[in-house]
Amino acid sequence: MKYSYRTSTVCATEIRFDLDRDIVSNIEFTGGCNGNLKAIAKLVDGWTVDRINEYLQGNTCGRRPTSCADQLAKAVKKAYNESINS
Repeated sequence: MKYSYRTSTVCATEIRFDLDRDIVSNIEFTGGCNGNLKAIAKLVDGWTVDRINEYLQGNTCGRRPTSCADQLAKAVKKAYNESINS
């Protein structure tokens, strides 16, 4: 299923991705550091929600308490939780 997540406190404004059970794929960021976010999307394509959270949750950007990678971890966890509770 395709999901969309509005980010908070980062340069990217939205993250879109597919979620099939707990596998995340086709990640796209709107805004942000284009090259870095394309690289992150390629690197974690096909990873599970838990693995993305293990590696990306808690990453910060400068003085911000979050980062685009951290927002991705939050987005996939939220989508996964919604999918198992629906």
